[in-house]
Amino acid sequence: MAGETVLSRRPGASCASYEVLSEAELEEVVQRKPAEPSLSDCLRKIRCSASTAKSLLFRFLPFLRWLPRYPVKDWLLGDIISGFSVGIMHLPQGLAYALLAGLPPVTGLYSSFYPVFLYFFFGTSRHNSVGPFAVMSVMIGSVTDSLLPSENFLEPVNGTNMTSVNEMRRDAARVELVATLTVLVGIFQVALGLLQFGFVVTYLSDPLVRGYTTAASVHVLISQLKYIFGISLGEHSGPLSLFMTFIEICQNLPKTNVGTLVTAIIAMVAIFIVKELNHKFSAKLPMPIPIELITIIISTGISYGVNLSSKFGVSVVGDIPSGLKPPMAPNINYFGQVAGNAFAIAVVGYAICISLGKIFALKHGYKVDSNQELIALGFCNFLGGFFQCFAISCSMSRSLVQESTGGNSQVAAVIASLVILVTILKIGELFRDLPKAILAAIIIVNLKGMFKQFADFRTLWKTNRVDLMVWIVTFVATLLLNLDLGLAVSVAFALLTVIFQTQLPHYSILGHISDTDIYRDVAEYKKAQEVPGVKIFRSSSTIYFANAELYTEALKKKSGVNVDRLIEKKKKALKKLKKQQKQAEKEKAKRQKDMENGPGIAVIELSRDAAEGSTPAEPTLRSLGLPVPDFHTVILDFSPVNFMDTVSIKILKNIFRDFREIEVDVFIAGCPASVITQLEKGNFFSQTITKHHFFASVHDAVVHVTGQREEALVCSSTKM
Repeated sequence: MAGETVLSRRPGASCASYEVLSEAELEEVVQRKPAEPSLSDCLRKIRCSASTAKSLLFRFLPFLRWLPRYPVKDWLLGDIISGFSVGIMHLPQGLAYALLAGLPPVTGLYSSFYPVFLYFFFGTSRHNSVGPFAVMSVMIGSVTDSLLPSENFLEPVNGTNMTSVNEMRRDAARVELVATLTVLVGIFQVALGLLQFGFVVTYLSDPLVRGYTTAASVHVLISQLKYIFGISLGEHSGPLSLFMTFIEICQNLPKTNVGTLVTAIIAMVAIFIVKELNHKFSAKLPMPIPIELITIIISTGISYGVNLSSKFGVSVVGDIPSGLKPPMAPNINYFGQVAGNAFAIAVVGYAICISLGKIFALKHGYKVDSNQELIALGFCNFLGGFFQCFAISCSMSRSLVQESTGGNSQVAAVIASLVILVTILKIGELFRDLPKAILAAIIIVNLKGMFKQFADFRTLWKTNRVDLMVWIVTFVATLLLNLDLGLAVSVAFALLTVIFQTQLPHYSILGHISDTDIYRDVAEYKKAQEVPGVKIFRSSSTIYFANAELYTEALKKKSGVNVDRLIEKKKKALKKLKKQQKQAEKEKAKRQKDMENGPGIAVIELSRDAAEGSTPAEPTLRSLGLPVPDFHTVILDFSPVNFMDTVSIKILKNIFRDFREIEVDVFIAGCPASVITQLEKGNFFSQTITKHHFFASVHDAVVHVTGQREEALVCSSTKM
């Protein structure tokens, strides 16, 4: 019947007869193995050696592994073009995000230079573009507004009863505060990475991160309206500060500076139109039109020539000192005040970075080390804090440009950092007449991608309403309680949707106990024997966003095959084969041309072309000269699984895809009907993954697989 799971045995499959045993009787029969050595026993056997030291060095400095094998001929030109493109993007974004953080513009340039250069040495992602990011800047801005508001720097104006803000003192104090905050962010990230706590980001599910960044984008938008309208506002912090700021903006709208508003609107329209053209004609353009940089240059020239600041009251950036500053020690007295904010910024920055890294790694067929990425980001922040940088993360827009313009490695980041360095040393001071409204326009237009995440509401409503609740609670809490408390409430709510014990399940390979239909862990039971050619994998808990990646890694590890490495080798071999086929086609075309000129050899060439024209067989691992796994089937025991979310459904699809790539079939056994319903809602089933891959029990799946294999062997022997 349509819509029902098909559970059937293939013809020729054998059924095992067995005696039903209780658990107690079973333990007496199969004899449990002695316990494994304890962790303390294993630690006593560890010895320091040169190979261990080398392995650690290559792990913490990944560039030592890939740089000596860098394919200069294939990658260098693309990395140079990509580096210049990303460097040009860094300049306006660095200035704009410094303004968003409440800091002098030069700190944005520093934050675009030092971390970008440092990531080359420590990062494992080839396409991530680190540097200033809007969400991070608004989180930092909330810290500066709450601890060092402008009211603390009011000074009397000579000869009057009026007061004004001493911006020089305020900026210096805020730079010291933010540099200290950034150092602490780096300490948290490095410590978590060294302790192998990269999994901590799994508590930030995809719906949570997207809901949080969407709410943060609203914070960013509201914070920039004062620059768009050219009005002065008080500084608000803490819960409901977003709404108080918005109310004050509405009250001050009659005081709008028309010149500032017109400048901002023209800039936003121009930037938006050109960005849309960049997206539409991305395949035809060698690199995106740097409209942000062009807008900054033109607006600075107009501002300088017309004198917008004095004639129309348009607020400008002001002096940007040239040259690099000497390192500055952090003020440890701030540590206690900013520890909570620093931890929140550390986790959010890492979550964004690793999410982007995994997207590009999956697309280009390499692996990103989550713990090393945490360490890399930590060192970028820790060392950058000594040079007046603010906390950074990865930017989707810059990363996409780095990828689309031909970037293949972090050599592009080095080129980008050199572009920024030249700006800091020679060009930065020329932007002192740049209107702040232009930077605000750049920030607001760049929020377009984040505002598109409101579409998640409709998607999650159809697929998984628990994830939708996480998204909504995260969004509302972040709007109401500000970024720091909002994140804490969001994480707490997300954790309430799952059981903590499922974070570290027990993974096992099951073996068949003869004369029964019972399967037990081969590591614990002596008489449990693996079914030849079949890997039966089981997790002791359900699969959800917090352990889905761990599930995949454990499955691949337990299978005994480096699946990702084998897929990478296959892609390289297919690429090589494709080149050979193209070469053969060229030779064939040449022979046909020769045949026209030499009719005497027409018959020979015709027969050769006919032989070559036959359709080639689909390449296999064996035909490509690659190692073939010693098993042909993986069976996933889903009896402990009681629900699946959108993330785990994607992971399960990836498991089917990856093992199909290495010519291994995947079947699922013991899956509850409620989970199958969730898979249907999540659009899991397709032409390649059908309900024929699901069986009521592990034994049914094994009987199906072994019977199918026997039939194939019989058919092949008959043909012979």
